[in-house]
Amino acid sequence: MPSLAKYLSDVPGFDVKASEWLQLLVGDWSLLSDLLRSDLVLWVLTDAGPLAVAHCRPTTGPTVYYEDPVSLLVTEEEDPQLVEVLRGRSASSSAAVVQREEREALRILAPVRTDSRTVAVVAVECPVPLAPASLNDARQAELGRHLLRMMATGAYPIVGAPIAPRRGAPRVVDGIVELDEQGLMLWASPNALSAFHRFGVDGDLSGRSLAELSTELIQSRSPVDESLPLVLMGRAAWRSDMQARGGTLSLRAVPLTEQGARVGAIILVRDVSELRRRERELMTRDATIREVHHRVKNNLQTVAALLRLQSRRMSSPEARDALGEAMRRVSTIALVHESLLQGSEEAVYFDEVIDRCLRLAVDAASATVRSEDAPETGAPQVEVRTEKIGKAGMVPAEQATPLALVITELATNAVEHGLSSTGGTLTIRSERTGSRLRIHIEDDGAGMGSTPPTGLGTNIAQTLVQGELGGTLTWEDRPDGGTRATVDAYLDPVGR
Repeated sequence: MPSLAKYLSDVPGFDVKASEWLQLLVGDWSLLSDLLRSDLVLWVLTDAGPLAVAHCRPTTGPTVYYEDPVSLLVTEEEDPQLVEVLRGRSASSSAAVVQREEREALRILAPVRTDSRTVAVVAVECPVPLAPASLNDARQAELGRHLLRMMATGAYPIVGAPIAPRRGAPRVVDGIVELDEQGLMLWASPNALSAFHRFGVDGDLSGRSLAELSTELIQSRSPVDESLPLVLMGRAAWRSDMQARGGTLSLRAVPLTEQGARVGAIILVRDVSELRRRERELMTRDATIREVHHRVKNNLQTVAALLRLQSRRMSSPEARDALGEAMRRVSTIALVHESLLQGSEEAVYFDEVIDRCLRLAVDAASATVRSEDAPETGAPQVEVRTEKIGKAGMVPAEQATPLALVITELATNAVEHGLSSTGGTLTIRSERTGSRLRIHIEDDGAGMGSTPPTGLGTNIAQTLVQGELGGTLTWEDRPDGGTRATVDAYLDPVGR
């Protein structure tokens, strides 16, 4: 379910504060499930009887529920012990054998309390053990039972504890260390010992201070998270990374309390060296790509500026027009690189590119078109309005450049030929269905007549659509006057 608190809002008589407390518990109870190697089922009391509202399976052992029990409703006659604990008449229950999907399982009922009242019950259920538990399993189970006792007094979950803000959050299967109230190591799982040994901590770790051992390993010139000492001593429910010898350990501390006093801590340990290395590579790659796009954009803008300067020195109108068209095409490519510079993915939000292509095409083309009956000099320019309909969405970078050039060429062509004498409206209509993108460039001008458009810009657009986009480019007269050019292409998946 997306939100336990929202689900519980439909339960009569269940207040918001209790719902938020249970939401906090469910956000972190995988730790409890893994320590106890048990399924956890959260029960609340309704007018019709106990209702199962959440379920968690362990990653450290087998499950007893193949079918999710959420939304299961039982009556008081079917499970009187569960009702007793839910009503606060019993602090907890001893292990009892129950039937789960035609198999025997052991169940313990533990109350969830906050503000001195029982708001729910967690049923801890695991398969009936066939052999005595190992030392490792026994120590983990004892830590899990300690958290159950804290839960029964309202001390667990811990308010303000981090719920995996970054990737690589350590879990019980990664490694676990038990500390006493002084921060001395009482016990560590084999995976935790292996992680510390890889970081250079040799010998028996029992009775030694984890904070002192780690201080000797931390590189003096490496930045150190200010919360690291508190985590290593088990004094704060927080997460921190420790870097040493080119590797990284992710650590999470869960203080253990009794009657409000800290009596020890659980430290979860995970070697995230490879994960952090890949993250750094991605950050470096993204920074490099951004720098490349930035430099390409600047270079293209420089080329466009040089073309503009050169065109002003030309006495031939044909030469000025040719340089102006070249400048416009270079500027269009620069627009795509500028859009890529703004985003973190190798894709472009193409609707923004269309807006800028429209302005560029209309500004460049409308400066040269005038009314047929206007004098040669000092005549007012015709009015060209623009309209954008629909959404093009995200377009891969390698296809965004040719598509932007095509739209600019077709928009310029529509202004220079369709709207040159009368003015009117230039419309870009986008239709996106999955990977298929259709873009219509329409004008309400004189129309193309019986002769399809020709010229360098048209040839460029046709070549780009067929060669770079693998699509089609068609022209047709609009029923109510004017011309419509349609680009129909199938785009590559974004982030391929």
